[in-house]
Amino acid sequence: MLIREMQEKDLLRVHEMECSIFSKPWTVNDFKNSIQNRQNIYLVVEEEDQIIAYCGLWGVAGEGQINNVAVKKSLRGRGIGHAMLSALIGQGKKKGLGAFTLEVRVSNESAIALYHKLDFKDAGIRKNFYEEPTEDALIMWLQ
Repeated sequence: MLIREMQEKDLLRVHEMECSIFSKPWTVNDFKNSIQNRQNIYLVVEEEDQIIAYCGLWGVAGEGQINNVAVKKSLRGRGIGHAMLSALIGQGKKKGLGAFTLEVRVSNESAIALYHKLDFKDAGIRKNFYEEPTEDALIMWLQ
């Protein structure tokens, strides 16, 4: 398993995975714009020349807004998400980010458990944050 920076050559495979997981997927251009901003950090996880996971954050005013976290459905539960997010947070800290935040569907118990393992704390609820289906988001912070 290799964790590395996302590159333009990865965008079509990342987008394909994005579409298979999320009801409102980002476009290839959304990812392209995000990886081109030097304040942002985007990573992929490769195994046997396949992208099996990706994540990213926007660096804003000394904080990291984690926007994308995805692990191929058939490979969940192997610690890939934990390793990938640990690397993302580590890189963010090296860039001077002092806190990290994210939103997660309140029904996504496995993701919430992962974020708690990484010491994220529950901070509030954003009502009707998600669409298709409509659902509240749990706001989490790592200080």
